[in-house]
Amino acid sequence: MHFYVMTLFPDMINNAMSESITGRAIRAGHISVKSVNIRDFSDNKHKHVDDYPYGGGAGMVMQAEPVYKCYRHIYEEIQSTYKENRVSLRVVYLTPQGKTFNQKMAAEYANEENLVFLCGHYEGIDERVIEKIVTDYVSIGDYVLTGGELPALVVMDAVSRLVPGVLNNCISAHTESFSDNLLEYPQYTRPENWRGESVPEVLLSGHHQKLAKWYREQSVIRTALMRPDLLEEAELTQEERELADKVIKYGKET
Repeated sequence: MHFYVMTLFPDMINNAMSESITGRAIRAGHISVKSVNIRDFSDNKHKHVDDYPYGGGAGMVMQAEPVYKCYRHIYEEIQSTYKENRVSLRVVYLTPQGKTFNQKMAAEYANEENLVFLCGHYEGIDERVIEKIVTDYVSIGDYVLTGGELPALVVMDAVSRLVPGVLNNCISAHTESFSDNLLEYPQYTRPENWRGESVPEVLLSGHHQKLAKWYREQSVIRTALMRPDLLEEAELTQEERELADKVIKYGKET
């Protein structure tokens, strides 16, 4: 998996992605991250990439040409690795106007070999270049940030976890929250008794079948309590559906 980020602040991307699990994945060669500074493609001697918006209004707008040249630079670099075969690129524009990012989208993106992210700033980007190069419009929530770098990092982190070899425990990504439209079951570790609270006995049993049943039930219960909206698309047995309905109606003490 190769990530390319079109940005005005490449250090934000490089510094964050070089840490923790993603940093280890980069060093192991499971993923790569290349931040490309849009300012490097400005024809302005001061490397300005913004101008006043036509029609008036507050703030500045990123110009089309530096963004397009940045994209073409990435495009040609990627195409050069495929020699005779030309590939289409998925360009993700991080914007509050986009589709809200979720685990299903992360899994879809994890199947790509190359992903390009476009990070906007100021009041936005000239619409003409957006229409020319962008394939996906993605939001991480209904709020406005100062730029697209943080959303790009969120998406890359979520996608990276699904790339083979990135997580030490290959089962992790398939048992975490949202993998089955259910939240993850509660987790415990040592000591067995903490401030008068004990670990559930089933977790000490070593009985795999009982553990699997408990994990599943707890995921259903937690989802019903915290995110009942997810249950609409979850594949539940009749027994699990009845359990979820009881939790929604009567609460945790079901």
